[in-house]
Amino acid sequence: MTKPTIVSNLFLSLTLFLTTWVRSLSSTNTTTTHEILRGFSATPDPSNPSSFQPLLTDPTSTFSLGFLRVKSSELALSIIHVPSSDPVWLAQIIPNSARWSESTRLLFNGSLVLSDPHSGVFWSTGTNGGDGLRLLNNSNLQIVDSVAVTVLWQSFDFPSDTLVESQNFTSAMALRNGPYSMRVGRDFLALYADFKGDSNPLYWRHKAMEAKAQVEDGLGPVYARVDSDGFLGMYQTEAAPVDVMAFASFHRGVAGLRRLRLEPDGNLRGYFWNSTIWVTEFEAIQDWCELPSACGPYGLCSAGNGCTCLDNKTEFSGSGGCSRAESGDFCSGGEEGFWVLRRAGVELPYKELVGFEKMGSLEECEGDCMRNCSCWGVVFSNVSGFCYRIGYPVQTLVAFGDGTKVGVFKVRKRGEKEGKWEVGFGGVVGLVVVGMGVLGGLIGLGVWWWKKRMIKEGKVEFVEGVGLAPGPYRDLKESLRSESSRSLELCKR
Repeated sequence: MTKPTIVSNLFLSLTLFLTTWVRSLSSTNTTTTHEILRGFSATPDPSNPSSFQPLLTDPTSTFSLGFLRVKSSELALSIIHVPSSDPVWLAQIIPNSARWSESTRLLFNGSLVLSDPHSGVFWSTGTNGGDGLRLLNNSNLQIVDSVAVTVLWQSFDFPSDTLVESQNFTSAMALRNGPYSMRVGRDFLALYADFKGDSNPLYWRHKAMEAKAQVEDGLGPVYARVDSDGFLGMYQTEAAPVDVMAFASFHRGVAGLRRLRLEPDGNLRGYFWNSTIWVTEFEAIQDWCELPSACGPYGLCSAGNGCTCLDNKTEFSGSGGCSRAESGDFCSGGEEGFWVLRRAGVELPYKELVGFEKMGSLEECEGDCMRNCSCWGVVFSNVSGFCYRIGYPVQTLVAFGDGTKVGVFKVRKRGEKEGKWEVGFGGVVGLVVVGMGVLGGLIGLGVWWWKKRMIKEGKVEFVEGVGLAPGPYRDLKESLRSESSRSLELCKR
């Protein structure tokens, strides 16, 4: 090798090194870019009043990855739809953990990591070997190995509460929002609720119609996808969908980005962007009272009348409902841990999806629940004899036209007034008795102190039949003892 060739190669290597180093340095600030390289780091700007701090955008500037401010002081790592500012993806960070402060840091070192020096790692992709982070124009965030030309990780495989067009939703994934989740089964889509009880009720289920293709064993699991033609499709292969759930814009040639979101109320809704707003064009549950907890715990939903409370006396509050959220069971407290609330003319929402057992009477249905410490209540139909058991903290019931359906519900007892439930009559009487006892004790103590002071100052005398008389302490002691004995004798009479 000649000397000029060696110099030329060294110069080329140095140029490549400096180029990579400069690009890496430039990526450490929080200026929005279309590419993030290994070595990038960023922190939230406490002086920034905005609710979103962008770090990376897609080539069309439609989507952006950045810090999303939550409850003024908390932080989420999010991808937002820039024109609407609505999140389409959130990193699964433990709630109330990451703070909007300079100590919180996002680092890309082959893995994308959100952490702070005090709490450690909040979230990480757990990847190795990545040298580039990019955001595609369909909102998919990818970590790539440019040498091997492979995608090591992508946000489309870890959805939060939203699916966008062209994003496959498989049986290994779940949409989540609060206690609600959506999953795909062998030939169906389903919505579930986790109310922190013995069971997680299924409250919506859509089975594949199999009109254009059949679900067959050996062809792989079924997956779902939002199509640009305005429908939510279920597929087993790309040849044809096994099911089509049409949106309002189906086959109408309406242009615009589409997305499907699991909402905070547990409903599943589809939208398209008309360049100004998100237009609702699909709703899985159209009857509001059929939502899993439309009126909150121990609420009663009536068509056309809104929400009231099951106990028929607590005033429903739009912010607090009828009672605080419960969890667990009664297996540790026994029967002393609850009182029983009965209400006629109620039924469960989504009752077609709830298991039941046929029984001969309401008493039999109720007794079965009372003997089961994981049972929170039952609804019994006097017509059919169906006994529906509730294996989770009681949520919203639906008003029924007559009294043929009766609900029996356990309500957890409390030592004091909590949530929305009032202290019962027995509790009030007990508090009054205790209060009177304390007051009587204080009065007696006051009288004793006053007598003692009067005796000391010589302002009263103790005479026979009254109690105070002149004389030494021994005489006084004997007189008090005699008076006490007389009082005791009178009490016995």
